[in-house]
Amino acid sequence: MAAPLDDIDRSILAELGRDGRMSMRTLAERLHISRANAYTRVQRLRETNVIRGFRADVDHVAAGLGTSAYVTVNLRQAEWRVVGEQLRALPGVVHIALVGGEFDVILLVRAKDNADLRRLVLDVIQGMPGVVNTRTLLVFEEAEPMTARWPDATTP
Repeated sequence: MAAPLDDIDRSILAELGRDGRMSMRTLAERLHISRANAYTRVQRLRETNVIRGFRADVDHVAAGLGTSAYVTVNLRQAEWRVVGEQLRALPGVVHIALVGGEFDVILLVRAKDNADLRRLVLDVIQGMPGVVNTRTLLVFEEAEPMTARWPDATTP
């Protein structure tokens, strides 16, 4: 079980979520803690894999991926591991979640255009052994990513 995060840890995660390139000095100043404390806490959060890495916030449209969709997938349960590995290897698949409910997997997919999305879904994903069917939900507009709001430890 992971060690509980305190208010300062949650504040560090929120600040770095907004700007992962922030210097330790700026982080410390914003949180009113010493640089040594900021550095030690960030290092501990990295070592315990609470912080798994730092990434660029890429505008997918500006990068040439103008079409986005959520693709739901139903599959033969015994083949989840094989299908999951194949899905992870596909260019354009941004997020994969194994879910409970009406379908088994949901993917966030980014493609150049509708033709590229069509090829990925109809030719590649539906052609995978173990995939029973898919549904594609075209994204018309996306809101800006939200910064995580960390629940209070006392909140039920």
